Amino acid sequence: QISKMFGTVVVGVGIAGLARIRDLMNPMPSSPSEHLKLLGFVSRRSFGNINEAKQISLEDALRNKDIHAAFISTENRSHEETIRMFLEAGKHVLVEYPMALSAKAAHELWEMAEQKDKVLHVEHIELLTEEYKQLKKEVAGKDLVKGTLHFTGHVLDENKSGFPAFSGIARLTWLIDLFGDLTVTSATREKQKDKNYSRMTVHFQTADKKPLTWIEERGPGMRREKKINFCFTSGCLENFPEAPKSSVGLFMQDQNLFAKKLLGQVSKEELAAEKWRILRCLDLAEVIQQYCEEPEKIYS
Repeated sequence: QISKMFGTVVVGVGIAGLARIRDLMNPMPSSPSEHLKLLGFVSRRSFGNINEAKQISLEDALRNKDIHAAFISTENRSHEETIRMFLEAGKHVLVEYPMALSAKAAHELWEMAEQKDKVLHVEHIELLTEEYKQLKKEVAGKDLVKGTLHFTGHVLDENKSGFPAFSGIARLTWLIDLFGDLTVTSATREKQKDKNYSRMTVHFQTADKKPLTWIEERGPGMRREKKINFCFTSGCLENFPEAPKSSVGLFMQDQNLFAKKLLGQVSKEELAAEKWRILRCLDLAEVIQQYCEEPEKIYS
């Protein structure tokens, strides 16, 4: 098992793709990542080489028998098609969230990976941050009364990144991971085209019928930040708990997790729980989009 190496290719070289190339070329000593070997990267733009990594064509990446896994870091809109191509070519896949922009596509791709006995891993670095790990500890064992998670950020091009329930699925993932399964009770969206402003408001209920609200707000000059207000029977949490700096980068932590899956070192239970969470969040994202896009209901 020690000598087992997985040839990898990075597809897309935006911020995430460049981080992936860097981490694949400098794996953490004696970590699972040492079993990954970067054999090239694919981009629509022409780079030649990035550090020691060489640019190869998509065709080569799909055909090359020495490439066992693809890291997909393209824009959200093209995730689905790219995952499908690499799974069809018999490769394992790591993809940045969201894995697809429709629940149906996500379920189909997951099924395809299972049929081909390939790892389909969706990056969720938002669950790996120290800030989040501390928050999860803080929330554990408390009884929720009600809560709000409010995200603000810069404007996204929706043609590339998809509907906000999908592009913002990191927030939904937090809520599901903290409070268990949720049901959407209502969702609305306000858009001011001229101001390039968008605000999506989603109301959920927990399994115990407690209300949770998610607000995803984007506009020019908006700082990227999350505000929380979670009220428990024991009191309210309005600020993130203090968190230490992690010595291991988020993409590296994610890469180690992917490598562990390739090496068969992740339990069936963990894999099943993760699959449920990922697909559940995508199902909910779709329900939210449907709510937001329904024509105004008129009650007589």
